[in-house]
Amino acid sequence: MAISVWVLAHLLAAPVIPDTLVDRLAYALSANIFSILPLFVMIAAVGNSRFLSDAIDPTKHAENAKLEIDGRVADNTLQQNFIFFVATLALSTVVPFKNLQIIWALAFVFVAARCVFWLGYRLNPLYRAPGMSATAYMNLGIIVYVLFKIIA
Repeated sequence: MAISVWVLAHLLAAPVIPDTLVDRLAYALSANIFSILPLFVMIAAVGNSRFLSDAIDPTKHAENAKLEIDGRVADNTLQQNFIFFVATLALSTVVPFKNLQIIWALAFVFVAARCVFWLGYRLNPLYRAPGMSATAYMNLGIIVYVLFKIIA
């Protein structure tokens, strides 16, 4: 995950925006719109599965294993997205402007990791670990960096 972020950050062009707080936050928000796409797809998958089955009434607890997994993946992705959202907005305010493109690098890796999490979970619940650890440790890294910049 860290290597992917580093490589992407060096491949992506620096943003062509003014170096103002508002523009930095807007830049981060655009990356966050991209990062929320997997969550939208997951919610749609759960909704469609419910609509087309006996699980349309969630009080009946008629979910099959696939639907249960998809619901758990969506729930965890919402949690990870919330942390990513807050962390990248904060990061956009403290990262050196010449490195601001790291926000998009993080978003690309976040989306890939969430897809790996979903696929892994579907194959075998133990296989969700690479995607989960990639997003969780990436979020932790962002938080630690921001806190370090604030304290230093």
